[in-house]
Amino acid sequence: MPFSVSWHTLLEHLDGLPADATLITPLSHSRIHITDVQEHRVIVQFDESTEKRPLQCEQFETLYHQIQTSHNGFNLDRLPPDADPYPAVLSVHPRFEIDEDAGVIAETDGPTTTQLADTAHEPDTDDDRTEPEGLDVYSDALLLIDALERHDVTELPDLETATLVNLYTLLSDVQRDANDFRQEVADVLLSRLHHDRPVASQYGSVQRTSRRNRSLKDDEEVLSMLKTEGIDRERVMSVDRQKVDEALEVTTLTESDVYEIDESEYVRKAEVDEDVKESRLQGLKDRLAASEETEAEELQQEIEALEDRIDDLTSFRAGTEIQ
Repeated sequence: MPFSVSWHTLLEHLDGLPADATLITPLSHSRIHITDVQEHRVIVQFDESTEKRPLQCEQFETLYHQIQTSHNGFNLDRLPPDADPYPAVLSVHPRFEIDEDAGVIAETDGPTTTQLADTAHEPDTDDDRTEPEGLDVYSDALLLIDALERHDVTELPDLETATLVNLYTLLSDVQRDANDFRQEVADVLLSRLHHDRPVASQYGSVQRTSRRNRSLKDDEEVLSMLKTEGIDRERVMSVDRQKVDEALEVTTLTESDVYEIDESEYVRKAEVDEDVKESRLQGLKDRLAASEETEAEELQQEIEALEDRIDDLTSFRAGTEIQ
C-alpha cells in the first residue's frame, strides 16, 4: 500500500479525534494535543509549552518506510532527537501500534491501540483520594504532618525535648519508608524508560542513567598482569585495614598508633513505640473521617438552601404581582 493512502487514512482519523484528545509520546511520555490537521502536516502542542510544532508529512513517510523495512517493528530508540511525537500521532492510524514494552512501533492487520490518554486512568482528584493499604510511608507521613501542624518547628530551640524526640523519630521513619518505596517505584519505572530520555510529569521528570562499579580481580591475577607490563608489585600494594586490625589484636600497639581518629557525636534513633504510633494514627484517621463527614453535611445544607432560594425566585405564586 503506497504511503499516500496511509497518510490520508491517518488524517481522517486525526480529524475524528475529540478536541480535547491527548496523546502520550512513547519515549518521554510527554502529553501532546492535535491543534490542526492540514494536507501536508499535523500541528501539535505539548502540555508544558504554549508553542505549536508542525509535524511534516515527509517525516511521517520516512518513519513509515522504516517500519515497512524493519523486522518485528521499528525500534523507537533509533528515532532522532525530538522525533518522539511522530510515532504517537501515527499510532492513531488503525494499522500502526506502539509496543512500549518491546520499544517498537509496528504495522499490524489486527485490532490496534493508540497512544491516546485513557481518562479512566488519569490521576485521582482530591475528591477521589483513598487511604492506601499497607503503605508504611503513608502512616508515618500522616503522623509527621500532624506533629508539624501542632508545633512551631521554625523555632526548634524553643521546643521541648520530648517534642524534638518525636519529630526526629518520625522523620527517621518517613525517610526509611520513603527510601524503600522509592526503590520499588524505581524498579517499575526502569522498564518504561528508554535511551536516557527524560520523562516529565506534573511534579518533575526522571531519566534512565547508568552507574559503573569496579572491583579488583584476584590479587595474584592483578599482580601478574601488571608484572608483565613492568609494574613492580610494591607500587600497587597498600595497607589492608582488616589485616591491620587483626595485627593489633596480637601486638602491644594501640588503635591510635596506626589510625588518625576523629570522633564526632550524633543522634541515633534507639527504639520506636509502635503501639503509641498506631493509637495516634487511628485517632488522626477518625478525626479526618469526621471532618470529611462534617464538610459533606455542611455542603449538602448549603446546596439545599441554594435550591430553596432558586425555587423561591422562580416559582409562580397565584395572586402575586409582577413589578
